[in-house]
Amino acid sequence: MNKKKTILSALAAGLTLSTVLAACGGDDNEGASNNEGGGEGSDFKVAMVTDTGGVDDKSFNQSAWEGLTKFGKDNSLTENEGFKYLQSSKQADYQPNLQQLARDNFDLIYGIGFLMGEDIQKVAEQFPDNNFALVDMVVDAPNVASITFKEQEGSFLVGVVAGLTTKTDKVGFVGGVESDLIKKFENGYKAGVMAVNPDATIDVKYAEDFNSAEKGTAIASGMYGAGSDIVYHAAGGTGVGVFTEAKNRKKNGEDVWVIGVDRDQYEEGLPENVTLTSMVKRVDTATYEVSKLAMEDKFPAGEIVEFSLKDDGVGIAETSDKNVAADVLTKVDEYRQQLIDGEITAPATDAEFEEFMKTVK
Repeated sequence: MNKKKTILSALAAGLTLSTVLAACGGDDNEGASNNEGGGEGSDFKVAMVTDTGGVDDKSFNQSAWEGLTKFGKDNSLTENEGFKYLQSSKQADYQPNLQQLARDNFDLIYGIGFLMGEDIQKVAEQFPDNNFALVDMVVDAPNVASITFKEQEGSFLVGVVAGLTTKTDKVGFVGGVESDLIKKFENGYKAGVMAVNPDATIDVKYAEDFNSAEKGTAIASGMYGAGSDIVYHAAGGTGVGVFTEAKNRKKNGEDVWVIGVDRDQYEEGLPENVTLTSMVKRVDTATYEVSKLAMEDKFPAGEIVEFSLKDDGVGIAETSDKNVAADVLTKVDEYRQQLIDGEITAPATDAEFEEFMKTVK
């Protein structure tokens, strides 16, 4: 089955996402919302299942829940009735959590994270009358919307920041679980660094865990100890440990930085002020807007919904001007426009990064 891909330019154009998808025929999809009220918020129920990072991971899951919470409040839904989440402490919790929400007749159920892909596939088949949305992976099912992002584009921009800010010409990247998804963060970041600082060295390590602050601390300690002065993490709850290590070193007089991920993590770096910038991935926008579509019977069933730099689906944090030099931000704006115009392409895979490096002088 060839899934229709909807590239979202709604935010950049100042339109609502539902307007754009409706123009694409979104209201004719099979598997539309069970909400017979056609937009009556009180009849609509939406929920999400977290991955093991949890709803308070200060990153990916938290951003998704913030979007769902805003949607619930804007539509007068009652928490735990009209909108709710179920926490997963281990991967074995994914499927039963999804099944429980389906049995409880939630109209739309989110799986937060690519690790839930197989479970969403199975549960969507078991409950064909419910709609599901999976963040960060494509699932081929008529009642599932696959929400994806061009993380490599936002990562390229924070790579530019790192490459122009480092004083040691050594920077680091900490990934959660090595996968096609996190490789997009890694390769986009490396390309951004090398585009502006081809003499830089980039230390890449994976924790193979999205929920181990201890591993994050240990990996960051090794990177900072080896001379990296900036570390970008794409590791969920594991990234909390990167902040802990940076804060401790800052207290001891070391000039080190962290680049946050998924949401603006400036506050996570306080009071020591170790957050250089953050790669913002608007999972909150995704959960809000796709929920809105579902409530309006315009759910993009069976489609890929992609957020990119062009529609502000990814980018750098608004607080970047607190710690990033003005001339560096000017350079970031230049690269942002080049990416949007297609003059350069941020690599998502190792092979694409190797091709990109052939263009670096």
